[in-house]
Amino acid sequence: MDAIKTDLLVIGAGSGGLSVAAGAAQMGARVVLLEGHEMGGDCLNYGCVPSKALLAAGHAAHAMGAGRPMGVAPADPQVDYAQAQAHVARVIAAIAPHDSQERFEGLGVQVIRAYGRFTGPRSVEAGGTHITARRIVVATGARAVVPPIPGLADVPYLTNETLFKLPQKPQHLLIMGAGPIGLEMAQAHRRLGCAVSVVDAGPAFGRDDPELAAIALAQLRAEGIEIIENCAVSAVERGADDAGVCLQLADGRRLQGSHLLVAVGRRPNIEKLNLPAAGVRSTAAGIEVDARLRSSNRRVYAIGDVAGGMQFTHVAGYHAGLVIREILFGLPARHSTAHLPRVTYTAPELAQVGLTEAEARATHGDALQVVRVDMAQNDRALATGQGAGLLKLMVVRGRPVGASIVGAQAGELIGLWSLAIAQRMKMAALASMVAPYPTLWEMNKRAVGGYFSPRLFDNPRVKQVVRLVQRWLP
Repeated sequence: MDAIKTDLLVIGAGSGGLSVAAGAAQMGARVVLLEGHEMGGDCLNYGCVPSKALLAAGHAAHAMGAGRPMGVAPADPQVDYAQAQAHVARVIAAIAPHDSQERFEGLGVQVIRAYGRFTGPRSVEAGGTHITARRIVVATGARAVVPPIPGLADVPYLTNETLFKLPQKPQHLLIMGAGPIGLEMAQAHRRLGCAVSVVDAGPAFGRDDPELAAIALAQLRAEGIEIIENCAVSAVERGADDAGVCLQLADGRRLQGSHLLVAVGRRPNIEKLNLPAAGVRSTAAGIEVDARLRSSNRRVYAIGDVAGGMQFTHVAGYHAGLVIREILFGLPARHSTAHLPRVTYTAPELAQVGLTEAEARATHGDALQVVRVDMAQNDRALATGQGAGLLKLMVVRGRPVGASIVGAQAGELIGLWSLAIAQRMKMAALASMVAPYPTLWEMNKRAVGGYFSPRLFDNPRVKQVVRLVQRWLP
């Protein structure tokens, strides 16, 4: 068996692991990277990239029939589902070189295409090679949960790992799970001409502000997507005449479809790691880590989905930056979630950073001020026919503590509030921002103005001062 000693061993070549490996190697550390599956991980191959590419195809089809209010006669889109999936494959192929083994070997990283298995607190075996490392970063990600529902194992079903290789358009797509993955794929397939039914044991968009979620759900339902909330699937069976799939719901209803997508959550990839050999504790949520992302073995770190918590590509990138600081420079870096945004890329988009209104009220009580801005107040939104939306800004003692946005480009608009929360900026500092006109970014500027308006326009003392100044000005 070959033996390697290195400064840093990274297990998993998804977005987080690649960021750590690239940064460490370029700053002079000896780095070994293990990947037993696809370079680029879930995001590139089965997650963020293909889902947004398929959504883009759906949005393009939808746009052909959405111009009547602007005087453009609708046209019936001729959807070639196989070509839409080919578009997905081309996008993946265009990005793949950036995440490739060849690129990382060019950066000085030793890449081993095998799964890693701990053999001790500082040692891992992979593909016949024994690796000893000063520090180890586990970045193995997560995969789709397949719930133990009676009959599910006996029918064909899709997950995010197989959906984007589907060659033929589903006639009627059933989706278990009304979270971001389920609802994004529901809208993509509905706009590509499929009948779609979504069912969830809880509320749709369950983690988001209910008022904003209702706006997004109203649009999805208006497009013809059937969304059944707060109703569990009790059993799964083959459809009539042994064709398709049938869901038996807890309330007695039956849903018949041609295909089934399971999107009820994700589970960390830890089974192959042999974590006990390294003294690394884990739960069903993932590897247990402290605020510095260290496991119970302080030489072993966990980042991204496998560390539990928020499961997003940008969070894995954030984690990567923190552990690089720790491992390369010995500088402690504390993990925080207050400024980490999340976005569901339906149309309209639904974005959140920091506390929701309910969370902020529970935490701060009467100290909370909520500023509301209707997207119909934005000139650019009206001009483009995208006036359905809402921004809520939660402010405590002059600083934003949360922002919730539903509407066009919510994922772009939320970035300002992530920065403001991360830097603990005061609303007075944000007031100096000038947004170009007409842009959706004026929503953010209006929210800042909405915070100060009562203090300026409804303040008798301000009016007294203004009258006094006007008396003395030449």
